[in-house]
Amino acid sequence: MDSKNGRTLIAIPVILLVAGIIAWAGSQNGYTIASGIPIFALCVGLAFIIQWLVFIHAYLKKTETYFDLTGGITYLTLTWVAVLLVPEVDARALLLAGLVSIWAVRLSTFLFKRVRAAGEDRRFREIKTSFSRFLLTWTLQGLWVSLTLAAALAAITSKTRVDLDIFSLLGFLLWVIGFGIEVQADRQKSAFRQDPVNEGKFIQTGLWAWSRHPNYFGEIMLWLGAAVIAFPALQGWQLLTLISPVFVFLLLTRVSGVPMLEKRADEKWGGQAEYEGYKASTPVLFPRPPAKTE
Repeated sequence: MDSKNGRTLIAIPVILLVAGIIAWAGSQNGYTIASGIPIFALCVGLAFIIQWLVFIHAYLKKTETYFDLTGGITYLTLTWVAVLLVPEVDARALLLAGLVSIWAVRLSTFLFKRVRAAGEDRRFREIKTSFSRFLLTWTLQGLWVSLTLAAALAAITSKTRVDLDIFSLLGFLLWVIGFGIEVQADRQKSAFRQDPVNEGKFIQTGLWAWSRHPNYFGEIMLWLGAAVIAFPALQGWQLLTLISPVFVFLLLTRVSGVPMLEKRADEKWGGQAEYEGYKASTPVLFPRPPAKTE
């Protein structure tokens, strides 16, 4: 057994342990189904079952085409299973369900179309040939869905019902602004790449003049908004699910988002005066008006 497979065998149980902890915490003060199973925990388990079922097809075909689409479908499935199973649905739960659904449909279809157009997702070139590493990737997606959705899912399944309030308004505004930034940043980058004039160049206009990763900033902001909306409906250990926006921030800034893209950009344009100037004057994540040129 090589070291990578060994680490995988250790990583998967750790992932499931973390998921189990969040499933327990989010289930406190939450509704259960007739058999006594907490709806929150049921949804967390369902997140992994969906990933593993699609993984079977993906591994046999050695394809990552449906990876991002499966993630979006999982968000939608968990959200609406929770809404349909709870005996009492209030405005806060429906607001959260609607916002999660809009985000999931938009992002998963955007990423799916991008992979189809490119023919592959190069992150998976080596991984998809290894059963254990590819399984780990799908298992991680189950954890990603569970942790990212945790606060919203806990509020939807919580027995505590609170009328829409200032937290709802503030959270909604944060979500709308974050979602708008993410969508606009993605559109600007897609348009930039589709223009033959920009072949081999990096984008530094529009929102990308304010931040090197404005789409990620928008992503973090919208999940912070969802957590703010969810907050009044959470009690006791359910408050642990407020880790959702923190998890998104750490994932995008320390693991799979910014570090990966920054490394790739440095390899491609590092040392070029224009790129080095862009890096020096443009924040990595939090937007700042671009410096005025003389």
